[in-house]
Amino acid sequence: MRLRRWTSLTIIGFALILAAGRMLAQEHGVQPEHPAQPQAVTEGAPEHDTGSSEGHGGATAEDHSVLGVLTHHLMDSQHYKFLFWDIHLPNIQIGGYTLPVTKHTVMLVTAAILLIVLLMPLRRLRGGIPHGMGNFLEVLIVFIRDEVIYPNLGEKDGRKYLPYFLTIFFFILFSNLLGMIPYGSTPTGNISVTGGLAAISLLVMIGSGIARWGMFGYLGSFVPHGVPLFVAPILFPIEIIGVLVKHFALCIRLFANMLAGHAVISVFLALISSFAIAPVSILGAVAISMLELFVAVLQAYIFTMLSSLFLGGALHPEH
Repeated sequence: MRLRRWTSLTIIGFALILAAGRMLAQEHGVQPEHPAQPQAVTEGAPEHDTGSSEGHGGATAEDHSVLGVLTHHLMDSQHYKFLFWDIHLPNIQIGGYTLPVTKHTVMLVTAAILLIVLLMPLRRLRGGIPHGMGNFLEVLIVFIRDEVIYPNLGEKDGRKYLPYFLTIFFFILFSNLLGMIPYGSTPTGNISVTGGLAAISLLVMIGSGIARWGMFGYLGSFVPHGVPLFVAPILFPIEIIGVLVKHFALCIRLFANMLAGHAVISVFLALISSFAIAPVSILGAVAISMLELFVAVLQAYIFTMLSSLFLGGALHPEH
């Protein structure tokens, strides 16, 4: 009886894995391979180039290769595919400048809306006890405050900059997680987005340092006290370059980690070429997806922690 039950469960599980693999393959534009069928060519009929496209809104032949799936899933585009619709996103004209609305733009706006919808109700508690999702978010907020912000900035400055760092943390977290849902995309896998976040962190650090110590006082903090005068002209540009390199690494770290994880998942899904290999590909994609959930939270934490560390160095150069 037990053997029959386990056999039935195994068959059902195997069927579910095959069905899930088929659905994921269709979502990513991958079709199982079929033997090539000879096509009759009519004499004098014009040949058609399947790789050509008609303008910006014309029909484009989809590339079902591994590279084609990677490009479709990872790269930014003005086309957003949702269920059976292929939505062409518009351009916005502002003061003579054209701002294209892309798939990553939609995801960034979605992350901002989630940030407002989920976190704004917590402000109304005013010392009350949160429940449900609010309780979970409070755990993250208290952790970022007590384990990241206060140790790097001190309690006085930490309270002042806590809203900024909480916004950065949850915005990056939601942006990372949006790529894990069907028909979603990861805007933090775009180096323009991570570069903008790193640039904001750099500007906040420089602006806060100048506001605290003044222009010359802040620049003087790049040369430690007691350094011989003849070493200062060499040390000062090295310190300036070091600050820029730190924020460049901040940009590349987030970009590379989010891009690499989704690239591996897309490769596993692109390997679904037949029902025989589908279970292995799906299990590999699920395993990497679980790891990617951890990486999404970890990278939001690392970005916030390093940003607060750099800001703490600008506000408290003696440390």
